Amino acid sequence: MKLIKDKVAKLSFVALLVTVTAAMFYTPTASAHGEKSQAAFMRMRTIHWFDLNWSKDTVPVNDTMTISGKFHVFAGWPETVDKPEVSFLNIGIPGPVFIRQGSWIGGQLVPRSVSLELGETYEFKVLLKARRPGDWHIHTMMNVQGGGPIIGPGKWVTVTGSMGSFVNPVTTLLGDTIDLETYNLGNVYFWHAFWYALGLAWLAYWIRKPVFVPRFLAIEAGKADSLISATDRKVAMGFAVATIGVIAFGMSSTNAAYPVTTPLQAGLIRGMKTLEMPARTVNVKVEDATYRVPGRAMQMTLTITNNGDSAVRLGEFNTAGVRFLDPAVHEDETGYPDDLLAEEGLTVSDNSPIAPGTTRTVQVTASDAAWEVYRLADLIYDPDSRFAGLLFFFDEAGDRQMVTVDAPLIPSFI
Repeated sequence: MKLIKDKVAKLSFVALLVTVTAAMFYTPTASAHGEKSQAAFMRMRTIHWFDLNWSKDTVPVNDTMTISGKFHVFAGWPETVDKPEVSFLNIGIPGPVFIRQGSWIGGQLVPRSVSLELGETYEFKVLLKARRPGDWHIHTMMNVQGGGPIIGPGKWVTVTGSMGSFVNPVTTLLGDTIDLETYNLGNVYFWHAFWYALGLAWLAYWIRKPVFVPRFLAIEAGKADSLISATDRKVAMGFAVATIGVIAFGMSSTNAAYPVTTPLQAGLIRGMKTLEMPARTVNVKVEDATYRVPGRAMQMTLTITNNGDSAVRLGEFNTAGVRFLDPAVHEDETGYPDDLLAEEGLTVSDNSPIAPGTTRTVQVTASDAAWEVYRLADLIYDPDSRFAGLLFFFDEAGDRQMVTVDAPLIPSFI
Protein backbone atom coordinates (compact mmCIF):
# COMPACT_ATOMS: atom_id res chain seq x y z
CA MET A 1 0.00 0.00 0.00
CA LYS A 2 2.84 2.39 0.87
CA LEU A 3 4.49 1.59 -2.48
CA ILE A 4 1.28 2.49 -4.33
CA LYS A 5 0.93 5.77 -2.42
CA ASP A 6 4.54 6.69 -3.22
CA LYS A 7 4.00 5.94 -6.90
CA VAL A 8 0.81 8.03 -6.99
CA ALA A 9 2.59 10.89 -5.26
CA LYS A 10 5.45 10.78 -7.79
CA LEU A 11 3.09 10.67 -10.76
CA SER A 12 1.10 13.57 -9.31
CA PHE A 13 4.27 15.60 -8.90
CA VAL A 14 5.34 14.86 -12.49
CA ALA A 15 1.89 15.84 -13.79
CA LEU A 16 2.00 19.08 -11.83
CA LEU A 17 5.49 19.84 -13.15
CA VAL A 18 4.41 19.21 -16.75
CA THR A 19 1.34 21.43 -16.29
CA VAL A 20 3.35 24.31 -14.85
CA THR A 21 5.96 23.99 -17.61
CA ALA A 22 3.29 23.97 -20.32
CA ALA A 23 1.66 27.04 -18.79
CA MET A 24 5.00 28.87 -18.84
CA PHE A 25 5.44 28.28 -22.56
CA TYR A 26 1.80 28.91 -23.51
CA THR A 27 1.54 32.42 -24.96
CA PRO A 28 -1.91 33.02 -26.46
CA THR A 29 -2.49 35.94 -28.77
CA ALA A 30 -3.67 39.00 -26.88
CA SER A 31 -7.08 40.11 -28.10
CA ALA A 32 -8.28 42.38 -25.30
CA HIS A 33 -9.40 45.87 -26.19
CA GLY A 34 -7.94 48.64 -24.08
CA GLU A 35 -11.12 50.67 -23.75
CA LYS A 36 -12.77 47.90 -21.73
CA SER A 37 -10.40 48.59 -18.84
CA GLN A 38 -11.71 52.13 -18.41
CA ALA A 39 -14.72 53.02 -16.31
CA ALA A 40 -17.90 53.42 -18.33
CA PHE A 41 -18.48 56.98 -17.12
CA MET A 42 -15.00 57.95 -18.41
CA ARG A 43 -15.85 56.81 -21.92
CA MET A 44 -19.39 58.23 -21.88
CA ARG A 45 -18.83 61.66 -20.35
CA THR A 46 -15.46 62.88 -21.58
CA ILE A 47 -14.47 62.55 -25.26
CA HIS A 48 -17.07 61.42 -27.80
CA TRP A 49 -15.44 60.16 -31.02
CA PHE A 50 -17.53 60.02 -34.19
CA ASP A 51 -17.23 59.96 -37.99
CA LEU A 52 -14.04 57.93 -37.56
CA ASN A 53 -12.22 56.55 -40.58
CA TRP A 54 -9.25 54.20 -40.75
CA SER A 55 -7.98 54.77 -44.29
CA LYS A 56 -6.64 51.20 -44.72
CA ASP A 57 -7.23 47.76 -43.29
CA THR A 58 -3.92 46.37 -44.60
CA VAL A 59 -0.70 48.38 -44.68
CA PRO A 60 2.74 47.24 -45.92
CA VAL A 61 5.80 48.15 -43.84
CA ASN A 62 6.97 51.69 -44.74
CA ASP A 63 3.53 52.58 -46.12
CA THR A 64 1.24 55.08 -44.38
CA MET A 65 -2.35 55.22 -43.23
CA THR A 66 -4.47 57.93 -41.64
CA ILE A 67 -7.00 57.91 -38.85
CA SER A 68 -9.37 60.83 -39.12
CA GLY A 69 -12.68 61.96 -37.75
CA LYS A 70 -14.22 64.23 -35.15
CA PHE A 71 -14.46 64.33 -31.39
CA HIS A 72 -16.79 66.22 -29.09
CA VAL A 73 -15.57 67.37 -25.67
CA PHE A 74 -18.54 66.70 -23.46
CA ALA A 75 -19.87 69.73 -21.58
CA GLY A 76 -20.90 67.58 -18.61
CA TRP A 77 -17.31 66.53 -17.97
CA PRO A 78 -17.18 64.47 -14.72
CA GLU A 79 -15.93 66.27 -11.64
CA THR A 80 -13.61 63.39 -10.73
CA VAL A 81 -11.55 63.86 -13.90
CA ASP A 82 -9.31 66.87 -14.52
CA LYS A 83 -10.53 69.17 -17.29
CA PRO A 84 -8.79 68.80 -20.70
CA GLU A 85 -6.85 72.04 -20.36
CA VAL A 86 -3.64 70.16 -21.19
CA SER A 87 -4.38 67.36 -23.67
CA PHE A 88 -2.40 65.39 -26.23
CA LEU A 89 -3.92 63.71 -29.30
CA ASN A 90 -2.51 60.20 -29.36
CA ILE A 91 -3.01 56.75 -30.85
CA GLY A 92 -3.35 53.66 -28.67
CA ILE A 93 -1.26 50.82 -30.13
CA PRO A 94 0.61 47.87 -28.55
CA GLY A 95 4.09 49.38 -28.73
CA PRO A 96 5.93 51.04 -31.63
CA VAL A 97 4.21 49.05 -34.37
CA PHE A 98 3.56 52.35 -36.16
CA ILE A 99 5.37 55.66 -35.99
CA ARG A 100 3.44 58.91 -36.03
CA GLN A 101 4.44 61.26 -38.81
CA GLY A 102 1.98 64.00 -37.99
CA SER A 103 -1.13 64.96 -36.00
CA TRP A 104 -3.61 67.70 -36.82
CA ILE A 105 -6.58 69.21 -34.98
CA GLY A 106 -8.74 71.63 -36.91
CA GLY A 107 -6.16 71.58 -39.71
CA GLN A 108 -3.37 72.78 -37.40
CA LEU A 109 -0.27 70.66 -36.79
CA VAL A 110 -0.23 69.60 -33.11
CA PRO A 111 3.12 68.02 -32.17
CA ARG A 112 2.60 69.20 -28.59
CA SER A 113 -0.15 69.37 -25.99
CA VAL A 114 -3.24 71.46 -26.70
CA SER A 115 -5.98 73.10 -24.66
CA LEU A 116 -9.52 71.90 -25.39
CA GLU A 117 -12.78 73.63 -24.51
CA LEU A 118 -15.75 71.87 -22.96
CA GLY A 119 -18.78 71.61 -25.20
CA GLU A 120 -16.79 72.09 -28.42
CA THR A 121 -16.32 69.76 -31.39
CA TYR A 122 -13.01 69.31 -33.20
CA GLU A 123 -11.84 67.66 -36.40
CA PHE A 124 -8.62 65.63 -36.29
CA LYS A 125 -6.26 63.55 -38.40
CA VAL A 126 -3.24 61.39 -37.52
CA LEU A 127 -0.75 60.11 -40.10
CA LEU A 128 0.88 56.76 -39.22
CA LYS A 129 3.70 54.81 -40.87
CA ALA A 130 3.73 51.01 -40.55
CA ARG A 131 6.79 49.57 -38.79
CA ARG A 132 6.18 46.06 -37.38
CA PRO A 133 4.25 43.29 -39.20
CA GLY A 134 1.24 41.76 -37.45
CA ASP A 135 -2.42 42.32 -36.65
CA TRP A 136 -2.81 45.37 -34.42
CA HIS A 137 -5.77 47.02 -32.74
CA ILE A 138 -5.46 50.73 -33.49
CA HIS A 139 -7.33 53.09 -31.14
CA THR A 140 -7.92 56.79 -31.07
CA MET A 141 -6.81 58.22 -27.73
CA MET A 142 -6.64 61.52 -25.88
CA ASN A 143 -4.12 61.93 -23.06
CA VAL A 144 -5.39 64.41 -20.46
CA GLN A 145 -3.08 65.77 -17.78
CA GLY A 146 -4.46 64.60 -14.46
CA GLY A 147 -7.09 62.46 -16.19
CA GLY A 148 -4.93 59.87 -17.90
CA PRO A 149 -5.46 58.34 -21.34
CA ILE A 150 -9.04 58.39 -22.62
CA ILE A 151 -9.24 55.57 -25.14
CA GLY A 152 -11.61 55.74 -28.09
CA PRO A 153 -12.83 53.15 -30.60
CA GLY A 154 -10.33 50.75 -32.11
CA LYS A 155 -10.08 48.74 -35.31
CA TRP A 156 -7.90 45.81 -36.38
CA VAL A 157 -5.27 46.72 -38.97
CA THR A 158 -2.86 44.25 -40.60
CA VAL A 159 0.74 45.27 -41.28
CA THR A 160 2.51 43.14 -43.90
CA GLY A 161 6.15 42.84 -44.94
CA SER A 162 9.37 42.67 -42.94
CA MET A 163 10.43 44.92 -40.10
CA GLY A 164 14.03 44.62 -41.32
CA SER A 165 13.12 46.75 -44.33
CA PHE A 166 11.69 49.59 -42.25
CA VAL A 167 13.37 52.98 -42.66
CA ASN A 168 12.66 56.30 -41.04
CA PRO A 169 14.61 59.01 -42.89
CA VAL A 170 14.50 62.60 -41.64
CA THR A 171 16.34 65.73 -42.69
CA THR A 172 18.04 67.68 -39.93
CA LEU A 173 18.17 71.46 -39.60
CA LEU A 174 21.65 71.33 -41.13
CA GLY A 175 20.38 69.55 -44.23
CA ASP A 176 21.72 66.09 -43.41
CA THR A 177 19.49 63.06 -44.03
CA ILE A 178 19.62 60.32 -41.39
CA ASP A 179 17.66 57.15 -40.68
CA LEU A 180 16.28 57.41 -37.15
CA GLU A 181 15.72 53.64 -37.05
CA THR A 182 19.47 52.89 -37.12
CA TYR A 183 21.10 56.26 -36.47
CA ASN A 184 24.02 55.94 -34.02
CA LEU A 185 22.77 52.52 -32.95
CA GLY A 186 26.32 51.30 -32.33
CA ASN A 187 26.86 54.20 -29.94
CA VAL A 188 23.69 53.28 -28.07
CA TYR A 189 24.84 49.68 -27.68
CA PHE A 190 28.27 50.79 -26.49
CA TRP A 191 27.02 53.07 -23.72
CA HIS A 192 24.47 50.56 -22.51
CA ALA A 193 27.19 47.89 -22.31
CA PHE A 194 29.63 50.30 -20.62
CA TRP A 195 27.28 51.35 -17.81
CA TYR A 196 26.07 47.79 -17.38
CA ALA A 197 29.67 46.61 -16.98
CA LEU A 198 30.45 49.43 -14.54
CA GLY A 199 27.41 48.48 -12.46
CA LEU A 200 28.44 44.82 -12.40
CA ALA A 201 31.96 45.78 -11.34
CA TRP A 202 30.54 47.81 -8.44
CA LEU A 203 28.35 44.89 -7.36
CA ALA A 204 31.19 42.37 -7.72
CA TYR A 205 33.44 44.41 -5.44
CA TRP A 206 30.91 44.48 -2.61
CA ILE A 207 29.60 40.95 -3.09
CA ARG A 208 33.08 39.54 -2.34
CA LYS A 209 32.63 40.84 1.19
CA PRO A 210 30.24 39.47 3.81
CA VAL A 211 26.68 40.24 2.78
CA PHE A 212 23.19 39.98 4.18
CA VAL A 213 23.24 37.80 7.32
CA PRO A 214 26.92 38.41 8.32
CA ARG A 215 26.49 42.16 7.85
CA PHE A 216 23.23 42.10 9.82
CA LEU A 217 24.90 40.24 12.67
CA ALA A 218 27.82 42.69 12.67
CA ILE A 219 25.44 45.66 12.87
CA GLU A 220 23.47 43.99 15.66
CA ALA A 221 26.75 43.45 17.53
CA GLY A 222 27.64 47.14 17.22
CA LYS A 223 30.52 46.52 14.80
CA ALA A 224 29.18 48.45 11.81
CA ASP A 225 32.39 50.48 11.51
CA SER A 226 34.36 47.31 10.76
CA LEU A 227 32.29 46.53 7.66
CA ILE A 228 33.76 49.37 5.57
CA SER A 229 37.53 49.69 5.45
CA ALA A 230 39.72 52.54 4.29
CA THR A 231 40.30 50.64 1.05
CA ASP A 232 36.56 50.40 0.52
CA ARG A 233 36.22 54.15 0.85
CA LYS A 234 39.03 54.71 -1.67
CA VAL A 235 37.43 52.30 -4.13
CA ALA A 236 34.05 54.03 -3.74
CA MET A 237 35.69 57.40 -4.28
CA GLY A 238 37.40 56.02 -7.37
CA PHE A 239 34.09 54.80 -8.81
CA ALA A 240 32.49 58.19 -8.14
CA VAL A 241 35.34 60.14 -9.75
CA ALA A 242 35.40 57.79 -12.74
CA THR A 243 31.63 58.09 -13.21
CA ILE A 244 31.70 61.90 -13.09
CA GLY A 245 34.71 61.95 -15.41
CA VAL A 246 33.04 59.72 -17.99
CA ILE A 247 29.87 61.81 -17.91
CA ALA A 248 31.85 65.06 -18.30
CA PHE A 249 33.86 63.59 -21.17
CA GLY A 250 30.73 62.30 -22.89
CA MET A 251 29.01 65.66 -22.55
CA SER A 252 31.96 67.67 -23.88
CA SER A 253 32.60 65.30 -26.81
CA THR A 254 28.88 65.31 -27.73
CA ASN A 255 28.72 69.11 -27.65
CA ALA A 256 31.81 69.27 -29.86
CA ALA A 257 30.39 66.76 -32.36
CA TYR A 258 26.90 68.29 -32.41
CA PRO A 259 27.16 72.03 -31.70
CA VAL A 260 23.71 72.83 -33.11
CA THR A 261 20.86 71.43 -30.99
CA THR A 262 17.33 72.41 -30.04
CA PRO A 263 15.59 71.52 -26.76
CA LEU A 264 12.54 69.31 -26.63
CA GLN A 265 9.45 71.42 -27.28
CA ALA A 266 7.02 71.34 -24.36
CA GLY A 267 4.77 74.36 -24.83
CA LEU A 268 0.96 74.36 -24.82
CA ILE A 269 -0.97 75.20 -27.99
CA ARG A 270 -4.10 77.23 -27.25
CA GLY A 271 -6.94 78.55 -29.38
CA MET A 272 -7.54 75.35 -31.34
CA LYS A 273 -9.94 75.81 -34.22
CA THR A 274 -13.28 74.21 -33.43
CA LEU A 275 -15.59 72.60 -35.96
CA GLU A 276 -18.55 74.76 -36.88
CA MET A 277 -21.57 72.51 -36.44
CA PRO A 278 -24.91 73.30 -38.14
CA ALA A 279 -27.28 75.40 -36.07
CA ARG A 280 -29.23 73.10 -33.77
CA THR A 281 -32.94 73.14 -34.45
CA VAL A 282 -33.83 69.95 -32.59
CA ASN A 283 -34.21 70.06 -28.81
CA VAL A 284 -34.26 66.88 -26.74
CA LYS A 285 -35.27 66.46 -23.12
CA VAL A 286 -34.56 63.17 -21.36
CA GLU A 287 -37.59 62.43 -19.21
CA ASP A 288 -36.12 59.25 -17.74
CA ALA A 289 -33.61 56.54 -18.59
CA THR A 290 -33.25 52.97 -17.36
CA TYR A 291 -30.88 50.11 -18.10
CA ARG A 292 -32.62 46.74 -18.22
CA VAL A 293 -29.99 44.27 -17.01
CA PRO A 294 -31.60 41.01 -18.26
CA GLY A 295 -32.16 42.42 -21.75
CA ARG A 296 -28.86 44.32 -22.09
CA ALA A 297 -30.79 47.36 -23.24
CA MET A 298 -31.03 51.02 -22.29
CA GLN A 299 -34.45 52.61 -22.53
CA MET A 300 -34.98 56.36 -22.71
CA THR A 301 -38.09 58.48 -22.72
CA LEU A 302 -37.32 61.50 -24.89
CA THR A 303 -39.34 64.60 -25.59
CA ILE A 304 -38.21 65.85 -29.00
CA THR A 305 -39.06 69.30 -30.37
CA ASN A 306 -38.35 70.14 -34.00
CA ASN A 307 -37.84 73.88 -34.45
CA GLY A 308 -36.44 73.55 -37.96
CA ASP A 309 -37.89 73.83 -41.46
CA SER A 310 -37.70 70.14 -42.33
CA ALA A 311 -39.06 66.97 -40.74
CA VAL A 312 -36.48 64.88 -38.86
CA ARG A 313 -36.08 61.29 -37.67
CA LEU A 314 -33.75 59.80 -35.06
CA GLY A 315 -31.19 57.56 -36.79
CA GLU A 316 -28.31 56.95 -34.37
CA PHE A 317 -27.31 56.92 -30.72
CA ASN A 318 -23.55 56.99 -30.09
CA THR A 319 -22.08 56.45 -26.64
CA ALA A 320 -18.52 55.43 -25.68
CA GLY A 321 -17.81 54.68 -29.34
CA VAL A 322 -20.64 52.13 -29.60
CA ARG A 323 -23.11 53.09 -32.32
CA PHE A 324 -26.78 52.03 -32.19
CA LEU A 325 -28.52 52.54 -35.55
CA ASP A 326 -32.07 52.46 -36.85
CA PRO A 327 -31.51 50.87 -40.31
CA ALA A 328 -34.74 52.40 -41.63
CA VAL A 329 -33.18 55.84 -41.17
CA HIS A 330 -29.42 55.41 -41.41
CA GLU A 331 -26.99 52.68 -42.49
CA ASP A 332 -23.24 52.75 -41.92
CA GLU A 333 -21.07 52.66 -45.04
CA THR A 334 -17.73 53.62 -43.49
CA GLY A 335 -16.46 50.18 -42.48
CA TYR A 336 -16.82 50.95 -38.77
CA PRO A 337 -15.64 48.09 -36.49
CA ASP A 338 -18.35 45.41 -36.36
CA ASP A 339 -18.03 44.85 -32.61
CA LEU A 340 -18.81 48.53 -31.99
CA LEU A 341 -21.67 48.77 -34.46
CA ALA A 342 -25.22 47.71 -33.56
CA GLU A 343 -26.75 48.08 -37.02
CA GLU A 344 -30.26 47.28 -35.77
CA GLY A 345 -29.74 48.23 -32.15
CA LEU A 346 -31.89 51.37 -32.06
CA THR A 347 -35.66 51.20 -31.90
CA VAL A 348 -38.07 54.11 -31.47
CA SER A 349 -41.70 53.71 -30.46
CA ASP A 350 -42.76 56.15 -33.17
CA ASN A 351 -39.98 57.06 -35.59
CA SER A 352 -42.12 58.63 -38.25
CA PRO A 353 -40.87 62.06 -39.37
CA ILE A 354 -41.33 64.79 -36.75
CA ALA A 355 -42.79 67.73 -38.61
CA PRO A 356 -41.42 71.26 -38.15
CA GLY A 357 -42.85 73.04 -35.13
CA THR A 358 -44.06 69.86 -33.42
CA THR A 359 -43.11 68.04 -30.25
CA ARG A 360 -43.27 64.30 -29.67
CA THR A 361 -42.50 62.07 -26.69
CA VAL A 362 -41.08 58.69 -27.69
CA GLN A 363 -39.60 55.59 -26.11
CA VAL A 364 -36.09 54.89 -27.42
CA THR A 365 -34.31 51.58 -26.83
CA ALA A 366 -30.61 50.97 -27.48
CA SER A 367 -29.97 47.24 -27.19
CA ASP A 368 -26.95 45.11 -28.03
CA ALA A 369 -24.49 42.71 -26.43
CA ALA A 370 -21.94 45.55 -26.54
CA TRP A 371 -23.40 46.87 -23.28
CA GLU A 372 -21.91 43.84 -21.53
CA VAL A 373 -19.00 43.09 -23.86
CA TYR A 374 -17.63 46.62 -23.49
CA ARG A 375 -18.60 46.83 -19.82
CA LEU A 376 -20.83 49.86 -20.32
CA ALA A 377 -23.40 48.24 -18.04
CA ASP A 378 -20.95 48.77 -15.15
CA LEU A 379 -22.23 52.34 -15.14
CA ILE A 380 -25.17 51.29 -12.95
CA TYR A 381 -22.76 50.45 -10.14
CA ASP A 382 -21.06 53.86 -10.13
CA PRO A 383 -21.77 56.31 -7.28
CA ASP A 384 -22.75 58.86 -9.96
CA SER A 385 -24.81 56.70 -12.29
CA ARG A 386 -25.26 58.95 -15.32
CA PHE A 387 -25.06 58.20 -19.01
CA ALA A 388 -24.18 60.51 -21.87
CA GLY A 389 -24.04 60.26 -25.61
CA LEU A 390 -24.77 61.75 -29.01
CA LEU A 391 -28.10 61.58 -30.82
CA PHE A 392 -28.06 62.04 -34.60
CA PHE A 393 -31.20 63.23 -36.37
CA PHE A 394 -31.64 63.14 -40.16
CA ASP A 395 -33.90 65.39 -42.20
CA GLU A 396 -35.61 64.70 -45.52
CA ALA A 397 -32.54 65.85 -47.47
CA GLY A 398 -30.26 63.47 -45.57
CA ASP A 399 -28.58 66.24 -43.61
CA ARG A 400 -27.57 65.32 -40.08
CA GLN A 401 -27.86 67.16 -36.79
CA MET A 402 -26.10 66.19 -33.55
CA VAL A 403 -27.66 66.58 -30.11
CA THR A 404 -25.93 65.68 -26.83
CA VAL A 405 -27.83 63.97 -24.01
CA ASP A 406 -26.91 63.53 -20.36
CA ALA A 407 -29.11 62.15 -17.60
CA PRO A 408 -29.25 59.79 -14.61
CA LEU A 409 -29.54 56.10 -15.41
CA ILE A 410 -31.65 53.80 -13.21
CA PRO A 411 -31.03 50.02 -13.34
CA SER A 412 -33.88 47.55 -13.78
CA PHE A 413 -33.35 43.90 -12.85
CA ILE A 414 -36.72 42.59 -14.06
